[in-house]
Amino acid sequence: MKKKIVGLVLFGAAAAMMTAGVSAEDLIKVGYAQVGHESDWRTANTQNYQDVFSEENGYELSLVDCDNDNAAQIEAVRNFKDQDLDYIVIAPIQSAGWDTVLQEVQDAGIPVIIADREIEADESLYDAWVGTNTYNEGVTAGNWLAEQLDGAEANILQIEGSVGASAAIGRTNGFAEVMADHSEWKLLDSQSGDFTQDGGQTVMESFIKSYEGQFNVVICQNDNEAYGAMDAMDAAGITYGVGGDVILISYDATHDGLQYTLDGKFNLDVECNPIQAEVVKGVIEKMVAGEEFDKNTLVTDEAFNAPGITSEFATEMTQEILDGRAY
Repeated sequence: MKKKIVGLVLFGAAAAMMTAGVSAEDLIKVGYAQVGHESDWRTANTQNYQDVFSEENGYELSLVDCDNDNAAQIEAVRNFKDQDLDYIVIAPIQSAGWDTVLQEVQDAGIPVIIADREIEADESLYDAWVGTNTYNEGVTAGNWLAEQLDGAEANILQIEGSVGASAAIGRTNGFAEVMADHSEWKLLDSQSGDFTQDGGQTVMESFIKSYEGQFNVVICQNDNEAYGAMDAMDAAGITYGVGGDVILISYDATHDGLQYTLDGKFNLDVECNPIQAEVVKGVIEKMVAGEEFDKNTLVTDEAFNAPGITSEFATEMTQEILDGRAY
């Protein structure tokens, strides 16, 4: 049963709790302010939280899909505070602007865990962070490209993620660090595709009009943007992937993204692991027990390239790897 209250989804009902022999008072109440539903990665991340923070596991999850609206997300956190939930988890849409609401939550005595992305706030304003190192993801993509090009020229187009998102900032800066060491590389253009397939297609269509015949590398900061870029290049008759005119690099490594990698459509897919809820749950369990916990916990990532490509920085994609993915 799902009951919607001003965008809030409460999973389970009192009757279901009683049937399972668990009272509402015994459940640990967790609020999750989710970015939205802009990508396959985000869908997998949301499902992971719903699976882990279930009544069967002793939790009542209050999840708000903030639909990529920063103001709505801050309001959702304030609502969690007013509801006096036990713990608040935030996947921040933007990295800046959190000091005031985090101070309010801290004054209310509710622990906060920042998840997935990072924020620009003093660490004293939140209790823990769980996520991936998106800067390193950008460095991995850059190192892999340098390895594969081996001194050849690169004319690069980049489709960034949402403006102000730490994932977009990290991947952009990490790749830029590697690019700074390669005078033979040129970044022709870089624009936001907002982490969506439509955004990726729109930006790529614009790029093709401005730079047709000039580029040989396209970098998309998530898989959904890459799907859109593929659609735009298909329509323009531009080949990409293994043996194509364009090297296509993506981030996320969702199931469909890795399928395209296995098929040779993506040259490289750098993972950003969405399966994070179990790690967050472990932090909360330590908080409940009064045990020490890590302030920062890094969720490990990998990178995968198309079959037939040997790399120090990525694993060759196989059907076995794809079959073993949980998302």
